[in-house]
Amino acid sequence: MARLAYKEKVPVSVMREVCQVCMTEHLTGWKYDGEKSADVVKNLSDTIRNRLKALNYERYKFIVQVILGERREQGVRSGTRCFWDSNTDNQASESFTNDNIFAVAQGACLLHSHICNNFL
Repeated sequence: MARLAYKEKVPVSVMREVCQVCMTEHLTGWKYDGEKSADVVKNLSDTIRNRLKALNYERYKFIVQVILGERREQGVRSGTRCFWDSNTDNQASESFTNDNIFAVAQGACLLHSHICNNFL
């Protein structure tokens, strides 16, 4: 299988910036509302995924997960695992907080041919 040149790999710094900009746009000034949080998380994750796709890395699939919660002086731990090729695939995460909420956005980019070859 042919290897991608390093410059073709989606840069972590770009993915982090997209996550941070989208969270700032969607969440600045927002107060936690349990009834609306599901829609906010869905819209935010869709926005992040669409902006990552707009970077035109055509051979990649993007996966985005957003965790949103109310700040109540408690901690949260989260973990993920994924099977990928570290030579071509990448992941990034960013966090956002204000006086009322916390959010973590995680994005992963997987080379499309790896997805097809490993799961078909």
